[in-house]
Amino acid sequence: MGRTKMERFALTGLLWVLIIGWAAVATGGTPEAGAGADSDADASADAADADSTPAAIDDDSLADLDLSALLEVEITSVSRKAERLADSAAAVYVISQEDLRRSGATSIPEALRMVPGLHVAQLTGNRWVVASRGFSEEFNNKLLVLIDGRSVYTPLFSGVYWDAQDTLLEDIDRIEVIRGPGATVWGANAVNGVINIITKKARDTQGAFGVTGWGNQERFFSGLRYGGSVGDDFHYRVYAKYFDRDDHDSEVARNGGDAWNVYRGGFRADWSPGNDDTITFQGDYYDGNVDWRYNEFEDLAPLRRPLVKQGVALKGWNGLARWTHTFSETSDLSFQTYWDHTERPLDFVDETRDTFDFDLQHRFQPFANHDVVWGLGYRNTRDEIDGSLTVSVDPGSRVDNLFSGFVQDQIQVIENKLILTFGSKFEHNDYTGFEYQPSGRILYRPNEDHAFWGAISRAVRTPSRVEDDLLSPFMVEESVQSGTQIVTVPTGLPFPFPPTANVPVSFSVPFTIVPSITGTGGFDSEKLLAYELGYRFTPSPKFSLDIAAFYNQYDDLRTLEPGPPDSSTLEAFIPGVIAATLTNSRIPRLTQPGATTAVLFGNRGEATSYGVEVAGQLAVTEWWDMRISYSFFELDAKVDSGSADTTTVAGLESQTPTHQLHLRSNMDLPMGFELDTALYYTESIINGSIPTNVRVDLRVGWQPREGIRLSVVGQNLFDSSHAEFEDALFGPRSLVNRSVYGKVEWAF
Repeated sequence: MGRTKMERFALTGLLWVLIIGWAAVATGGTPEAGAGADSDADASADAADADSTPAAIDDDSLADLDLSALLEVEITSVSRKAERLADSAAAVYVISQEDLRRSGATSIPEALRMVPGLHVAQLTGNRWVVASRGFSEEFNNKLLVLIDGRSVYTPLFSGVYWDAQDTLLEDIDRIEVIRGPGATVWGANAVNGVINIITKKARDTQGAFGVTGWGNQERFFSGLRYGGSVGDDFHYRVYAKYFDRDDHDSEVARNGGDAWNVYRGGFRADWSPGNDDTITFQGDYYDGNVDWRYNEFEDLAPLRRPLVKQGVALKGWNGLARWTHTFSETSDLSFQTYWDHTERPLDFVDETRDTFDFDLQHRFQPFANHDVVWGLGYRNTRDEIDGSLTVSVDPGSRVDNLFSGFVQDQIQVIENKLILTFGSKFEHNDYTGFEYQPSGRILYRPNEDHAFWGAISRAVRTPSRVEDDLLSPFMVEESVQSGTQIVTVPTGLPFPFPPTANVPVSFSVPFTIVPSITGTGGFDSEKLLAYELGYRFTPSPKFSLDIAAFYNQYDDLRTLEPGPPDSSTLEAFIPGVIAATLTNSRIPRLTQPGATTAVLFGNRGEATSYGVEVAGQLAVTEWWDMRISYSFFELDAKVDSGSADTTTVAGLESQTPTHQLHLRSNMDLPMGFELDTALYYTESIINGSIPTNVRVDLRVGWQPREGIRLSVVGQNLFDSSHAEFEDALFGPRSLVNRSVYGKVEWAF
């Protein structure tokens, strides 16, 4: 596929030499804090004042940055309670608002490129692949994504519609990314990682703020936000934004048919009626158009798959309420509920979904060295699915219920030195029934400069709607000859599954055969047993190094298996009346004598993966900050001896790059200028079909006076266009184009 194991070993060794040498330089000659550097306490106070000042644009200069303070950042994603990053026994990376701003990213998936261990690839102008520790595909079914505690993981295909996940990026406080299982507290589908997007409190977004920009790909974007207060206890903000993004090129056309424009608005209100209570209300609404390009079966005979371009009118809204009561410094209670509505009227599958979620959480200390968090949850999701010749489900409407509970105990065996954490999530779903997901974690900190941690976790990925109820037909050209023939199903499964081997089908009468992928309700959960080790090193306030290694064992992975033949009937389309008679998500059928074979979902795959992720940061001077991250990943997959699947599981091995390297440089220059550069190295994937790519981004910013900031951003500067992933079902590959845009921000 490109590189031999010896070449990979050599490249890995070279990268390790680079990292270790860089660390040695950093620890041996670390510059002292300049006169402009503040103490941690002063820096925190300054940041708080800046956030709460009307008409202020965030202006955290590198001179004020103490890298050791990054470990003091409070995170909530690992144990669902506030804890220092330094105390987390997990592979965690935090994207701050400052990181987000200086990256030049205009979407959440683009911002996630900087996270070590994540594989982010743009599939089209409006679709992304975001994967943690392997299993890269558009609908990654092993990565849980949350926005302010609201799950945006769709039960239909098991994944995330990234084109619908957005907010005013300047309102994001931080993005916490866990690489590795988070299922003990977050539940099923938090298998290989959790992405938790946390927006700012309303009191930190007071005053008026605006942003607008233009470019070749970013044709136009604009956002407005206003924050105010009523008294000292009630703060609010409202926002609106719009963007219009151009088509990307494809391999065969200048206009790739994947433009994207969306209107979005929302609000947040935080009320503190007393010293011990906080109540939050927030909501969002979006409405826009996403162009999709895909292949569709046009006719019965002969078989044709024309390229279709469709404008999808996305629409959705959500509302969330949260109440938190603090009993003491060691005990609190929170209640959260939300409702989420989405509409995605694609030609091949029209989905309308409503989700109601309830969550209760309590933290307390039964003993001096124990910190216990437990909770209960309930989720109800109902959908209406209108199918097509490509994808259909039966029944067309379904209501699913999820009941859950969890408990986790953090034990200070030796205070601030040795910490043990044990817990488990317990769930009952309508597909597989009862599931349990325990974990054990240990953190040892001999001193403030070093921290070692390890974890063993079990996680599951529960079946999606299509895996239980799918009816996705293939169409085979009608035979005009008599007698028995062998007809092969064309390679390339319907959306959203990867290509599979041809399946021979026997028939002896001249009519169109419809072998189908069918959800039988017998598909079981995919399972993971994960082992992790980590090390954090902070020898000085200007240098930090974070290393995580993992070994994962997967069982019961999804395969596609031939079903038993039916010798009495053959379900066939009625020629000439298909398009006119599609109703109620069911495909009209005609029973005739014959035999056919269905393709069924099975659980006959297994895999092991292992890898290393490294992230380092160095303050070269008080005005220059550098970061490096590197990830190594290998996956070996196979099926058991009784499986007929030859490609679905085996194809997983080449979908994720073995090596990824990311370098970032942020400089504060005189006269209010900023210079930010980023380099991304991604090794070839999909057996060399997607070649090795080196991407360079550049941002130049200028703040001529308080409240005004100008910037110019160039992305993929050294390459006019390149492919980052492949999806043969959706026609020719889209290419990621070179992008340049200008941006103006103001606050008053």
